[in-house]
Amino acid sequence: MTTQTASAALSDALVFLRQFTRTSRSTGAIAPSGAALSRALIRHVHPGGPDQPRAVLEVGPGTGAVTRHLARRLGPYDTLELVEANPHFAHRLSNALHRDPLLTALAPRTRLRHGLVQDQMLGRYDSIVCGLPFANFPPDQIEAVFRQLFAALRPGGRLSFFSYAGGRTLQKMDRRQAAARHALRTATDRHLLHSELVLPNLPPARVHHLAAPTPALCRCGGARHEEQDSRA
Repeated sequence: MTTQTASAALSDALVFLRQFTRTSRSTGAIAPSGAALSRALIRHVHPGGPDQPRAVLEVGPGTGAVTRHLARRLGPYDTLELVEANPHFAHRLSNALHRDPLLTALAPRTRLRHGLVQDQMLGRYDSIVCGLPFANFPPDQIEAVFRQLFAALRPGGRLSFFSYAGGRTLQKMDRRQAAARHALRTATDRHLLHSELVLPNLPPARVHHLAAPTPALCRCGGARHEEQDSRA
C-alpha cells in the first residue's frame, strides 16, 4: 500500500466514524468494509466480454471500499451503478471516481446516484452487491428493498449482502433489531445459496449470497413465491 493509498484509507475511516456518530441508523458501521469482506461480497461478480457485457449494481457503497475491489474485477465492457443515500459519502465517492487512479478508468462506465435505493428507477443487473445496514431498518423497509432488488436481478444473477456476526445476542435485548432479523430471513432465506463468515473485519461479518428468483416461480405484486432452496 502506497503512502497516498494509506492516507486515503485513513481519511475514509475517519469520515465513516464521524458519519456513524451522527447517523448510526443509516450508516450502520464504524469503518469501511475491510479487504476480506470486500472480496467476499464480490465473490459472485464475474467479468463479461464484448459480446456479453455484465451490469453490476452496488447499493450503499459508502466511501468506495468495495467499489475499488469491483474496479479490479470488472471487464472493460462491463458497467457499474452505485446508489448511495448519505450525501457526504456520495460526494466523496464522486470525487474518487475522478481522482483515484483505480477508479478513473471505471468512471466512464459508472453511474452514481444519490438517494434511497427504493426511490430509484433501477435497471437490470447480473450482480448486485449490497452494503445497507438492514439491522437498523424497519421490517417493511427490508421487505420493500429486497422486492426491488430481486426484481432488478436478471435470471441467473446473484445478490450478495452482509450482516455483522455476533449480533444475535444483542438483538435479544432489542425488539427493533429482532424484528429486522426476522424480516431479513423471511425475505432472503428461500433464495440463499450459501453464507460465509469473515473474521478479519471490523467487526467480523457474515456474507450471504442469494440467487435470483426463478421467473416461473416468482409472481409480481407481492404474490406467493414457491419454495426453491438451493443451499450450498
